[in-house]
Amino acid sequence: MLLPAKTEVARYLRRYRAWERATLASPEDRRARATFEDAGYSLCVLMGKRCAREAADAAERYLRTNTGAYLREQTREQSAPRPHAAAVAGRGRRRAGE
Repeated sequence: MLLPAKTEVARYLRRYRAWERATLASPEDRRARATFEDAGYSLCVLMGKRCAREAADAAERYLRTNTGAYLREQTREQSAPRPHAAAVAGRGRRRAGE
């Protein structure tokens, strides 16, 4: 697995957090919201995650740990069984007659 430089991860995480604070301070500011979403997308791409919150969490873990520990954690995460999409979609629904 190819990992980004920690300096780049730190820079993108700082940018994401700064725009997160700006968006929370002024939720009606469309420019702040758009820049926050762009920063989240960039962090997702950098960390290989689909969600900005997951990417921020992964970036924080990556910066906290050494590279080997982070890779082991990612390997465990990727090998964990995931529920099938159909099983998840059907949860909470009742069948006719129940």
